[in-house]
Amino acid sequence: MLLEETEKEKLKCNLERAVQNGARLYLEGKQSTPEAIVRCCVNEEMSYMPDYVLNDRGKLTEVRYDKISFYDR
Repeated sequence: MLLEETEKEKLKCNLERAVQNGARLYLEGKQSTPEAIVRCCVNEEMSYMPDYVLNDRGKLTEVRYDKISFYDR
C-alpha cells in the first residue's frame, strides 16, 4: 500500500490517537509504533491490512497490521 504524503500524515495521526486512547499497536505480530507502521505501509510493495480489536464494551484495544497476500486462482 503506497501512500501519498497527506495519507501518511492522516494514518500517523490516527494511530497516535489510538495509542493516546490506550490501544496497543502491532505490526506482523510484534508490538510497534505509529512511525514504524507508516514506514512499512509506505516503503514496502506489500499490502497491509489493519485488524481493529475491541473489548467487550466496544473500546478499541489493539490495532494489528499484517501483510496480506494475493493468490492467483
